[in-house]
Amino acid sequence: MMAFCAVLTCISPAYAGERHDNTNYAPNCSAVASATADAVEVIADPQLWNCSGADYASGQQVTYLRFDASDWQGSLTPVNFFTRISRFQSITLYAYDADGWVDSIAYRPEDARPIAAGPVFTLELPEIGPETTEVIARIEGPHSVTMLSEARLSTTADGAEWTQIDVMLLVLIVGILISPLIFDLSFYIVLRERFVMIHAGMVATMIGYVMFAGGVITIFADVSVTTMAILGPFLWAVGVALGAFFMVEFLEEDAIPPSMRNLMRWCGWWVLLVPGFFSLQLKATQSFDDTAYFVAFIPVIAVYTACLLIALIRGSRSAKFLAGAWLPIIFAATDRLLRGMDIYTGPSTLDQLLYLALGAEVVIIAIGVADRFLAMRVERDRAIIQTDLLKKTAERDPLTNLFNRRMIDRRFAKLKQDGFNTIALIDLDRFKEINDQFGHATGDAALKATADALRSEPGRDMIALRMGGEEFMLIARGKDARQRLERIRQAIPARIAHDVPGLDRTVTASMGMIEIRPSGLEQATLDDLYHRADTLLYEAKQNGRNRTMHERLTMFAGKPEEEEEDEEAA
Repeated sequence: MMAFCAVLTCISPAYAGERHDNTNYAPNCSAVASATADAVEVIADPQLWNCSGADYASGQQVTYLRFDASDWQGSLTPVNFFTRISRFQSITLYAYDADGWVDSIAYRPEDARPIAAGPVFTLELPEIGPETTEVIARIEGPHSVTMLSEARLSTTADGAEWTQIDVMLLVLIVGILISPLIFDLSFYIVLRERFVMIHAGMVATMIGYVMFAGGVITIFADVSVTTMAILGPFLWAVGVALGAFFMVEFLEEDAIPPSMRNLMRWCGWWVLLVPGFFSLQLKATQSFDDTAYFVAFIPVIAVYTACLLIALIRGSRSAKFLAGAWLPIIFAATDRLLRGMDIYTGPSTLDQLLYLALGAEVVIIAIGVADRFLAMRVERDRAIIQTDLLKKTAERDPLTNLFNRRMIDRRFAKLKQDGFNTIALIDLDRFKEINDQFGHATGDAALKATADALRSEPGRDMIALRMGGEEFMLIARGKDARQRLERIRQAIPARIAHDVPGLDRTVTASMGMIEIRPSGLEQATLDDLYHRADTLLYEAKQNGRNRTMHERLTMFAGKPEEEEEDEEAA
């Protein structure tokens, strides 16, 4: 951005120049007539002229402007006519001498020369001499009131109301606008949110608006007055429409009611279609498109302001950034609207307030986007943490805090890859009698003590689960897995006796254990292994309880090539 500004700083003086020696002259009177009226007769008829300095109307077929030579007697003589860029059909400039001699030059839109001194173009005047008494400008088909109210005669070839400093301010604003555009595109890579790209579109249209409406584009390219007259207001309409869509996406869900959110969307489409159409300034709409363009924005400004106020009242954090960014634009745009409707007149330098507001808006919204980005990252991190906690909670038994059946269902394939090849089912013997005689509180205490016993072998080579009721599962790996599981089973009665006072009996456990050789792990399924271990557990119960039934498989599918079954009792 700094390099861009530096280039513009070097280039623009050649276009802007110093203008402290320039003098501008405003029209003294105006008149309106039809396109077929004879210009000589209109100019000569004093009753047609309005010298109040007001009541300009863009919808007239032809408007005449009179500049009295008495304004520059004894001062610098004007050499150029300039006015705000807008569409028109033709402009004829007349220079009247005291002896009745008339010199005139007729111009078409393609003859006009835009200059980098604001949103203006210039036309060379006929020769002005000491005998000249007045200059008349006949403007046919003007599409803008400000084209009439801001028309001036200049004493220099590139003279206008804007100074070099004014032009450089626009250059700086264009440079400022480029950084947030890059900023938005970079943020979108990380944060795939629509409001980031919508704001990037807003920034792009703002850059285009300042370039065309402010005349900065003429530094880089030879652009016609007609193109600039259309693109300036059209890009503004597109930017305002994107602003509505941006507000809908950027504000928090509860910042505005759904009805207001829908109304904002309709406002966006309204601005894009209605002012967007009138910005084309077609010949068929010449009599009303200027007024219609500005009037169409009035309800939009009201809706935007109401939306911001509602969001602020509801405590929206994003609305604070929008209010700080958009309220200056709303005020400056309202000023431009009122001048465009000829409610009052003012110099074109008032447009700089709008450009300054645009520059400030981009900086403030960029901060707001960054703030929203960080907030969304925090929300997403919290959501991820909460999801992880829920997953962990869903995989844990609430009573014993051991893993549950859901965990083994999800992770069995990974456990096989990690070499867990021994599975055992443990069931407390005659546990129903404990619940019936001592109550469920004592039964729960016995289950917790059992879980503590299952956790008594620390390390990463064993995982304990509660499958439901008084049934538990142990999954282990390593050469001594069988011996470790058996030690744990034998430790259960002592742990229950220690942790659960008041029991008048020893609570034992039976276990069914199955080992699989590494070569058979790949084909093994959890359901089949569970079924085999459960069958062994049933055999342990049938053979007197308080014992382990064990089986080792070398291959899983089909009948085992090697099968060993034994019984271990405490």
